[in-house]
Amino acid sequence: MSDPSTPRPARGRPPRLDQARTVETALTLLDGSGLDALTMRRLADALGVQAGALYRYFRTKEDLLTAMAERIMAGIDAPTGAADWRDRLTGLAGALRQALLAHRDGARVFAGTHSTGPATLGFAETCTGVLREAGFSDADAARTMVAVVHFTVGHTLEEQAVGEGEGGLPADPEVLRGAVSSGAYPHLTAALPTLTDPDYAPHFEFGLALLMSGIEARARFTRRGPC
Repeated sequence: MSDPSTPRPARGRPPRLDQARTVETALTLLDGSGLDALTMRRLADALGVQAGALYRYFRTKEDLLTAMAERIMAGIDAPTGAADWRDRLTGLAGALRQALLAHRDGARVFAGTHSTGPATLGFAETCTGVLREAGFSDADAARTMVAVVHFTVGHTLEEQAVGEGEGGLPADPEVLRGAVSSGAYPHLTAALPTLTDPDYAPHFEFGLALLMSGIEARARFTRRGPC
C-alpha cells in the first residue's frame, strides 16, 4: 500500500528534474558504464525527460562533468588528528584518491574541471591552510597544494585505466612480463615483481612520500638559504 503522504506526479507528467538528482543519476550511469558511455541523451533517458530539459542546468557536458566532480569531492572524508603538516597533507591526498576511486573513471571526471563549488574549494582551502600554518609562503603553499593534487589525480588516472582493460577486464601483467622477457631488459626484469604488482596503494604511498620529502627539503633550503 502506498504512503498517502508521498506526493504522486500527475498522470502523464514527466518526473520533476532538479540539479542534484541529475548529478546523482549521472554518477550512477558513470559507475555502471564508464565515462565514454555517458551521454546527455542516455542521462535524459535515465531521468525520463527530453534531452533538452538537461540544458536548464547544464549548458554543455563539460558543465555536467564539473558538477559531477564537485559531488565526488563532497565525498571526501578528510582525516583529523595529525599534527605534523606532512602527515596532514599525506592524509588529505589519500582521502582525495579514495574519493576518486569511489567512482568508475572518477579521476577522468575530475581532471580538467575547474569547480568553484564549496567541496572543491573547501578541500583546496584545507590543504593550503595546512601549509601556510606550517610556515610556507602564500605562493609556495599554493604551488605545493597544486602539485599534490596533480600527483594524486594523475596517479589515480593511471590506476583506473589499468584496472579497466578492454572489455572491462583487469590489465594482464603477463603482457608486460612477456614484453620484458623478449628483449634485453635486465633492470626491468629485476623490477618486474614490483612493476606487475596489482596493488597500486604501495606505488601511491611511495610516490607521495617522495613528493613530501622533496617539499620538506625545499622548505628547509628556502628558510635557511643557500650555503
